[in-house]
Amino acid sequence: MSAGTVVLVGTVLFAAGCSTTGTGLRDGGPARTETVAKSGAPASPSETAPSQPTPSGKPARKIDPIALLKADPRVSPEVKRDLKPCTGKEYPVDVSYGKVTGGSVTDVVINVLSCADALGRGSYVYRAEGGTYENVFSDEQPPVYAEIDRGDLVVTKPVYGKSDTLAYPSGEDVITYRWNGEKFTEQDRVHTDYSNIDGGGQPAPAISQKN
Repeated sequence: MSAGTVVLVGTVLFAAGCSTTGTGLRDGGPARTETVAKSGAPASPSETAPSQPTPSGKPARKIDPIALLKADPRVSPEVKRDLKPCTGKEYPVDVSYGKVTGGSVTDVVINVLSCADALGRGSYVYRAEGGTYENVFSDEQPPVYAEIDRGDLVVTKPVYGKSDTLAYPSGEDVITYRWNGEKFTEQDRVHTDYSNIDGGGQPAPAISQKN
C-alpha cells in the first residue's frame, strides 16, 4: 500500500454534530458540513467502505474523519497532535461531500480548524477507492480552507501583513484546482488586496492568473 492510500479504520458517524459556518459543498445545494463528534472504537474496513451515492449526490453513510486523518501518514504530526476536541466531544473539523475527482462515489473534503480562532490549519481531499480512501490533496500551510465549487477544488488563503490582526487580513488568494484524472492541477489564481483606507477594508481590483 502506498503512503498516499489510507484504509479508513474509524467508525461511521450516523449523527452529525453542531453546524458550523463553513461554506463547504456548493454543487447541488448546501453542503453537509459539521463539527464532528468524538471518534469511536475502530471498525473493520468493510464496515466503513463508502456506499453508493444517494440521489442527492451524498454518500448514504458518513465517514469518521478523525479516524481517517489520524490513520493518514500524509497528515503532519503537528496536525494530528492538535486534533483534539475543543469542547466536550466536538472536534474543530469541517467535512464536505461532493464530486471533485470524477469518481463514481462522492469525494470527501476535510478542513481542520483551530479551536481558538477557527482558522484553517489543514485541508485534505480523499478519493474513494474500493474499501479505502486515498489522500489526493493536502495543504497544511495555514490559514487555508478548501471547498468544492462546480466540480473544481477551490482553496482560499487569507494573506496577513506584519501588523494585521486575525480579523483583518491584508488580502486573500483564491486558487482553483482541477482533477486531470491522476492529480489536481492549478487552473486559476486570484489575489485580492484589501484597502484599509479610512478603515474600509474593501477589496481592491483582483489579479487573476490562469494557467
